[in-house]
Order: sequence, then structure tokens, then C-alpha cells
Amino acid sequence: MRPRLSPLAVRTRLTLWYTGMLLAILLVISGLSYAMLRWSLMQDLDASLIVVAQVVRDTGYSAAGPVSGPGPEAMVRDILGPEFYDKFFRLIDPEGGPGIGSTHLRDRTLPLSAEARRNAARGLETFETVRLVSGEPVRLFTMPIRRGGQLVQLVQVGMSLHRAQQTLGRYLQTLLALIPLGLGLAAAGGAVTARVALAPVGEMSRSARRISAVDLSRRLAPRGSGDELDHLAETLNAMLERLEGAFGELRRFAADAAHELRTPLTALKGGIEVALRADRSAEEYRRVLRSSLEEVERLIRVAEDLLLLSRSSAGVGVPRGRIDLEPLVLDVLDVGTQLAHGTGVTLSLSGGSAPAVVVGDAADLRRALLNLLENAIKYTAAGGTVELSLTCADGYAAIAVRDTGSGIDPADADRVFQPFVRLDAARARATGGSGLGLPIARSIVRAHGGTLTLQSVPGDGSCFTIRLPLA
Repeated sequence: MRPRLSPLAVRTRLTLWYTGMLLAILLVISGLSYAMLRWSLMQDLDASLIVVAQVVRDTGYSAAGPVSGPGPEAMVRDILGPEFYDKFFRLIDPEGGPGIGSTHLRDRTLPLSAEARRNAARGLETFETVRLVSGEPVRLFTMPIRRGGQLVQLVQVGMSLHRAQQTLGRYLQTLLALIPLGLGLAAAGGAVTARVALAPVGEMSRSARRISAVDLSRRLAPRGSGDELDHLAETLNAMLERLEGAFGELRRFAADAAHELRTPLTALKGGIEVALRADRSAEEYRRVLRSSLEEVERLIRVAEDLLLLSRSSAGVGVPRGRIDLEPLVLDVLDVGTQLAHGTGVTLSLSGGSAPAVVVGDAADLRRALLNLLENAIKYTAAGGTVELSLTCADGYAAIAVRDTGSGIDPADADRVFQPFVRLDAARARATGGSGLGLPIARSIVRAHGGTLTLQSVPGDGSCFTIRLPLA
């Protein structure tokens, strides 16, 4: 099996990326600077060739007939001085026949290309880079001389490119030496920079490793610079705060669940132990079994409620279908009327109902609404009323359950949606409540993309409102 290579550290990757980008930049800049230097050298060389050609043309040696005085090379040297040192020229007729030439030519022959001949016939000058028979590279300039509209002679001025090539070669060698040196220094500087820049990240990592599930109260200390690392620390601190709250709720939920299950189990165990202490009659055994069955049924209800709460909170397994809320509300109202029978509480449908279609699971929504209605009936005294209404507005369907009970203190408005919370524990236990009805209702509504809110005034009743997005 091929061994798996360990991933590179972020610091190493940053250094490599920085070095690679710098290498690309250096290569581009070096290539451009080499090209610009070569272009500049050729421009200067071409300009000097033009000056020599013009001087040769203006000396008069290109005119027909005898010429007195010093030779053209001496005159060009007197006029140009050292600038003429490494250049040579010759005068030829339009057909390429040889004429006067400089002594620098020696036995070298300057070629006359077909392109230069054609350009001269049109009165155009020609620059060329050619190689002599000896293989020496030469920059060659050909200038036509016209008199009376006729081409009479050509002036060819050349200069060896050996010195220019040596200059370019030395510059290229310098670049080849400086680029690796600069790249090495940049890599070392990049490594130091990456180490310094990532040092706070290492400190944050060490601090985060010291935080465990046992103690989530510790936080990462921001540096106060307001940069990305501070934003990361703030994000991690916010996440730790949420985790601390979630773990606290989980511990509280586990403790409350254990307490809720312990009561019926203790009662069940006590009844069985009492029945086993002595011989009992068949009727007494049946009474103990009936009591034990009630406690078992209560345990089953709590377990089912916990399972439903867990499933709804996770949003898992919620079927998606179109639901008409109007018949669902009427069905819940009918069930609530049966629950309120004998309690002296009156149920009514306030303002009728409006057609509304949502997407979700009908059974879950029926359970949530029935929990609210059952809760309102339990906490409304005899002679009170519970009203149910269905309205639509702004793309949402609103189902309200309003009662005339004792109401809820605003300080407890959020607590009532926590599992196993009973504001009146004695009364709730007497009616068989486990403190899971409202949390289950809210989790079901949230799983359907809606909200469950409470408006209550102590002594003046409460109003629970479910808002669901319309299909």
C-alpha cells in the first residue's frame, strides 16, 4: 500500500506560494528588462549607423567624377571622432558593384540582400542583422542616394554586434545570479513573515485545546487589532458560548428527564414492594396492578414525548405534503370540545376560519395545535373560554389559541417552552402533565419553518400564535 504523505503546514504552503509567485514575477521582469535593454542597444546602434551613412553621403564622394582631398574615411573620422571607431562602410552602385570602402572592412564583404535592393529602388532605407562569411554578426544599414530622381549609389554602413552581444550576455549572467539569490532571500523572509503572522493562530489553537466539555466558560483572548484573527477569535468565542448554552441545556434536560422518570418508577417500585410484603387478596393485587399500569402508561407517554421532541428538534423525518389548515383546525376544535367536557370551559371558533394551505406533516401539526389547546383548557378555570382562530396575511397562516386563564408572567414567557418546566408543578402533575407539551409544539412548528409566540398578561389570559409560511 502506498504510504500517504502528510499535508504541508500552512506556514510552509504560504512560503512556497509566496516564493513561487515571486519567482514568476522575477522571471517576467527579468525577461522584460532584457528585451528592453536589447531594444535600447539596437536603437542606439541604428541611430549611430544613420549618422555615419549621412556623413558619408554628404562628403561628396558619392558624386560622379573625380574628387580631391582626403579620402572619405579620413573625413568621416575627423567629423565623428571615436564614434566611427568600430564601424565600417562602403559605396556601391545600384547593381551592387564595389566602390569606395573603409579600411575597417579589410577582406570582409558586406552582402546586399534582395530586400535592401528593392527598398533602395523605392527610395527606402533598410536595417538588417546579417552574418558575414566568417560568421561574425553585423548590424547593416543600407541608404539609397538619389540625384535627379534617379538612384545613383548605395551607402552601406555596418557594425559588429560582438560588443552588444557581450553586454547582453553579461546582463543575462547577472540576472541568472541575482534571481536565485533574491529568491532565496525572499523565501527566508517569507518563512519568517509567515511564522510571525501565524503565531497568534498557534496561540489560539493552544488556548482552544485547553477548553474542554467540562469547562466551556473559558474564551479566547482577542488581540484588539481588529483584524481577521480578532474576527476569528470572536467567531470561536460565539461558537463556544452557543456550545456552553447547548451543553447546559443538555445537562438540564438529562437531569429533568431523570427526575421525571424517577417519580413514576419510584411509585411503581413502592407499590410492588408493598404488595409483596404480605399475602393479599385478589382485589388488592388487582388494585396494585391497576396503579402500576397507570405509572407504566405515564412512562410510555413521557418516552414517546421525548422521542417526538428529539425528532422534531432535529428536523428529521418530516414528510412534505400540502395541508389545508381549515379542516385541521376544525378537527382539533372538535377534539378539544371533548377534552373540555365537564370542565366548565367553553371552546369557540373566533371569527370563523380562512382557507390556508401549507407544506408539512398534518399529524405533527395536529399534535402541536392539540398540545396548545389542551394546555389552554388545563389552565383555564371553570366558566372561562378558549378561542381558536385561523387567519392569513403577508404570505403566512396564523393559528391563534387564546384563553381567559390566569396568564403567564412575562419573565416566564421563554421558560414555558423549555422541557419539563411547570410553572404550577403540583397542578400539572395532578393533571398528568410532563412539561413537554409546549416544547414539542415549538419544535414541530420550527421544523415546518414557522414560529410559535406567546402573548400573556398575568390574570388576563394568554394567547399562543403559530405562524406558518403558505404554500
